[in-house]
Amino acid sequence: MTWELGPFTRPERVLEDRLAVTFNCPVAGAPIAWASKDAFNPGAVVHDGKVCLLVRAEDNVGRYAGTSRLGLATSTDGVRFQLEAEPVLFPADDRWQAWEWPGGCEDPRVVKSPEGGFICTYTAFDGKVGCLFVATSPDLRVWTKHGPAFAHSPYVRRPTKAGAVLTELKDGSLVAARHEGKYWMYWGEGLIYAATSDDLIRWSPLETDLAPERYLTWNPGSEGGLGQWGIERPPGPKGLRPLAGPRRHRFDSLLTEPGPPALLTKAGIVLIYNGANHYQDGDPAAPAFAYQPGQMLFDAADPTAVVGRTLEPFLRIDPAEAKGQVGNVCFAEGLVAFNGRWRLYVGLADSRLGVSTAPILT
Repeated sequence: MTWELGPFTRPERVLEDRLAVTFNCPVAGAPIAWASKDAFNPGAVVHDGKVCLLVRAEDNVGRYAGTSRLGLATSTDGVRFQLEAEPVLFPADDRWQAWEWPGGCEDPRVVKSPEGGFICTYTAFDGKVGCLFVATSPDLRVWTKHGPAFAHSPYVRRPTKAGAVLTELKDGSLVAARHEGKYWMYWGEGLIYAATSDDLIRWSPLETDLAPERYLTWNPGSEGGLGQWGIERPPGPKGLRPLAGPRRHRFDSLLTEPGPPALLTKAGIVLIYNGANHYQDGDPAAPAFAYQPGQMLFDAADPTAVVGRTLEPFLRIDPAEAKGQVGNVCFAEGLVAFNGRWRLYVGLADSRLGVSTAPILT
């Protein structure tokens, strides 16, 4: 029996013909058509019998390829979505404005809390550095921002993103799960790391006592720019503990980044992740810098141990979807169980949304 989720269908576009939506931006002090440019990279959750997406949408005004805000779109069938008129998570006149403006709120992942309500991890982007943030909501519409996920750690000021919380399937919904009394989250861009939490809000990155004097890090470029590997000193006596990273000559040869929330299964913990192709030492069958999703399996008894990993992406760049704001990107970010099938929501070329489905095998 294979441990992978799937096989997944070719992505079908969703939310393509959305209505024009405008709201009064509290920072700009003016009406903004907040989803006029692009909509992509959605988090997903099932609530009240509907698939609910937190959609990253961009305007045509923001300096860095448009300011990003998160809007709520709902559907009774997982394909035809209605985007609500105003965003639900956005830069505001609050204590986090300096972290979120002018870049915005990007790339959400959302899960249900076992205590009720919802947890969203997202990237706060000030135009230069992205920081992994946490927000909570009772209903997906009213959100409370809690700021940096790693606020009480030495890593609060370093670039962080892509928080994929460990979940389990309960009564048809993905609910945050504990391992040995702690919640777990995979995160990172370039290398994949982990963090633990008691409350899903305050997170502690896993560290190693064997920290080198210097270590390899991924330095993301500005929005739409090219990132690069670099060398840094650990911010303290310890260093981050990497769990997985790029592989030469494969689709994930440039970087790895967690996708939707991780899933506890009978075989172990399945993490769908996104891999980018290196321009020199990558997969010759894929375009340079192409993003395509793969899957990893972690040991359920030790969530830091990778025990399986796909050799090839399970969704490939579709030539019909290759062009856009950032070409050759199929970015997996939202996963739900709905009407007996997995529904994986992806961003296409940083411009559009798609959904791919697969049977739920028990």
